[in-house]
Amino acid sequence: MTMTMDNSTQTRFALPAINGSLITTAVVAGAFAPLGFALFGQTISPLLKSIASPYLGAKLAPVALANQSLGVIFGVGAKTISSLGIGHAMHLLTGLLLYPLGYLLVFKPLADGVLRTPWWAKGAIYGAALFVFALYIMAHLVAGNPPFLGWGGITWVALWGHMVFGLIVAWFDHRRTV
Repeated sequence: MTMTMDNSTQTRFALPAINGSLITTAVVAGAFAPLGFALFGQTISPLLKSIASPYLGAKLAPVALANQSLGVIFGVGAKTISSLGIGHAMHLLTGLLLYPLGYLLVFKPLADGVLRTPWWAKGAIYGAALFVFALYIMAHLVAGNPPFLGWGGITWVALWGHMVFGLIVAWFDHRRTV
């Protein structure tokens, strides 16, 4: 008795071809998604404080968290990391390149195989996953802060900001594949 695999199952988890289109999408999405994240976290959220508090209103401080996390990882103070600009560089590198590539090469292929959802739902889920990585893994497990920074105002701004980031990356990928 021979067993055959359904072709749809075989191709469901296929990794994308790394080609010019994918790299261009990663670079362009990586240019715009951090801008959307920063615009939301530094400008839009504070503007909405009077109508959406406590869920909006705080300003994000991702570089401070990167400095703190890297200080713990390397065994030096956050001020040392900050004075060298390493936290800022790390946050830029992750936003400009690593997170968009993570979506295109890892998350989206897996999500396409498991989730039958539109691009915007995948983007929002990816943003929420980045939020968990930033505020639970890095802020809590690595840097020693309370989980999700104590569920204060900055927590909600970080959730929405990361979801904006994920939506922008997913939109650029969707435009590439249309």
